[in-house]
Amino acid sequence: MEKDKQELFSSYTENVTYIHDRLGIDESFDIVHLDVEYAGRNMAMFFIDGFVKDDIMHLLMKLLAKIEPKDLEPDPLTKLIKTYLPYVELEMVDDLNQAADLVLGGPTALLVEGIDKVIIIDARTYPVRSPGEPDLERVVRGSRDGYVETIVFNTALTRRRVRDRSLRMEYLQVGRRSQTDLCLCYIKDIADQDRVDELKESLKMIDTDGLPMAEKTVEEFISGRHWNPFPTVRYTERPDTAATHLYEGHVLIIIDGSPSVMITPSTYWHHLQHAEEYRQKPLVGAYLRMVRFIAVIASIFILPLYYLLSINPDLLPRGLEYIGPNDYGAVPLLAQFLLAEIGIDMLRMAAIHTPTSLATAIGLVAAILIGQVAIEVGLFSYEVILYLAIAGIGTYATPSYELSLANRLVRIFLLLTTAMFGVPGYIAGITIWIIYLTRMKSFHSPYLWPFLPFSFHAFRDVLVRSPIPLKSKRPTLLDPQDPDR
Repeated sequence: MEKDKQELFSSYTENVTYIHDRLGIDESFDIVHLDVEYAGRNMAMFFIDGFVKDDIMHLLMKLLAKIEPKDLEPDPLTKLIKTYLPYVELEMVDDLNQAADLVLGGPTALLVEGIDKVIIIDARTYPVRSPGEPDLERVVRGSRDGYVETIVFNTALTRRRVRDRSLRMEYLQVGRRSQTDLCLCYIKDIADQDRVDELKESLKMIDTDGLPMAEKTVEEFISGRHWNPFPTVRYTERPDTAATHLYEGHVLIIIDGSPSVMITPSTYWHHLQHAEEYRQKPLVGAYLRMVRFIAVIASIFILPLYYLLSINPDLLPRGLEYIGPNDYGAVPLLAQFLLAEIGIDMLRMAAIHTPTSLATAIGLVAAILIGQVAIEVGLFSYEVILYLAIAGIGTYATPSYELSLANRLVRIFLLLTTAMFGVPGYIAGITIWIIYLTRMKSFHSPYLWPFLPFSFHAFRDVLVRSPIPLKSKRPTLLDPQDPDR
């Protein structure tokens, strides 16, 4: 969205008054307007208290105080920029509205009498926490630094691992009012430029007041299919994971205010990979991936299948007659599953909103008091608790939190179709789920690739954690400019 431009007035006083009023200096205590006089010229500084580096600004003001009027002749702007403001990040703008917007982002605006430009001094700092290990992507061995909420820190963490001259960090701002900083990150010699341009245009077309939820707000604008529960982008808080995807040809979106980096495009299988698999030997990593796949499959299918076999015991082969509840309890079996699903989600929400010191107590209450008492009074059967626990373990073993929530909805959907239609409902539910995933796209990329459409070498690397030296090509899904590593 185009912004209105306000060129500088011929009067210094008018320029100062305009920015003063636009920023609402008299109505906000944290926006500072400082009038000073150096070298016989009136000067005005505008900055946000808490965003400016006090020591640097103090040093620059001491240097300005030493300037004599004759030192700024004959070209005062050039003299200031190249001689008397020895700072790395300086910029000149000729738009008062742009200057005011930049001040709100943290830099300092300097207006000088007799100069028809606003000097922007980017001596800003943000309250920020130290990079720590992400809670959702922990590894036994490996780096412990993770992304934080400051975009400059995150770009630095990425460049630390990708020292490539063609790594590009393109700056954008999104939000009519928030003017949130975004960074489009990719390796120019690898990433498909058409994908980069398309994503850039999608970001520029976002028309909203602000990005209160940062990356989640951006995802809802650029991914489409708003009622689709499956994630079409992958989130990571690990710089090493982000660097790996950059080398493959993915495009990253880094958003100020969020510790999660968006990886585009992503397939269903991207959400089933974890850094721990590549921190171990290939055979061990392949075993861990197989265990993870089994856990995810169990989280989706084991409850509907158990329910189907419970209501149709004739389907059980010889030797498996013990499957099925001996005592159905006072509540219908389907209601038990649905109540238990809701109970698990309630427990998860309670754990999120509970201080860490009390989280263990909540687990004990849920496991011992609620679970045991519910069985004793006949509300639940032992088998329901067992299979629900297996499904729950599979859910939490899913690397992607977003995918685990989507799989939970699929599990409930299969339970309902099985309860309504029996065997045909179970089969039809799975078929509808597979067709739905097959028809999905992530930024025009097939969601189930390399399974559908099938690619042998790529699917082998998805199914089994292949040794790094044997992964000779970048994913063809991304149309990389340099397909060979």
